[in-house]
Amino acid sequence: MKTIILIIIAYLLGSIPSGLWIGKTFYKKDIRQFGSGNSGTTNTFRILGVKAGFAVFLADLLKGTLATSLAYLPSVDTNPLWFGLAAIVGHVFPVFAKFKGGKAVATSAGMLLGYNPLFFFCSLALFLILLFITSMVSLSSMIAAVIITLSTFILPSILPVLLPEQDWLLSCIAVIVTAFIFYLHRQNIQRIRQGTESRISFGLNKQEKKK
Repeated sequence: MKTIILIIIAYLLGSIPSGLWIGKTFYKKDIRQFGSGNSGTTNTFRILGVKAGFAVFLADLLKGTLATSLAYLPSVDTNPLWFGLAAIVGHVFPVFAKFKGGKAVATSAGMLLGYNPLFFFCSLALFLILLFITSMVSLSSMIAAVIITLSTFILPSILPVLLPEQDWLLSCIAVIVTAFIFYLHRQNIQRIRQGTESRISFGLNKQEKKK
């Protein structure tokens, strides 16, 4: 019963619509009505600016971390990843925002931070390198998700300092989350193919500022 209650709490933590609430409270905007119509980090950066974008990113990241950390409460004997997965589901399908949420990236990263901080920081470095190369958050997120998923299978045998042993639950959840990420980015994939995907003003292929 305790596990079920904590999973519900993890889902509710994930359901907190950071972008929506920050947009409405401080900018008087519902960001779902602008840009991609998404309430996640990238659309917040695009519509509300850098400060709001970072605030939403940190909030969405910490949702996953806090939810995952519920497993470390006294007398809880449940794998932290189950709570992290519940938070991810909450982020994508938030009960507080009519089940229309973000694209799972930041909260998934938060789960990884709560579960294996060293692996998280290596994954973050990978994402930043990809972002510098592509200047596209969506493409960097998808490529990073694939590489991180493959790493959960490979690293235990070649670099155990990051993943000391094969964790099949981590690998399975990574596969599920990666599939989620690709599905939720399906419109981005179409724009990437058409060469019309939005780019940020950072990296090798950055978007030039209009004069």
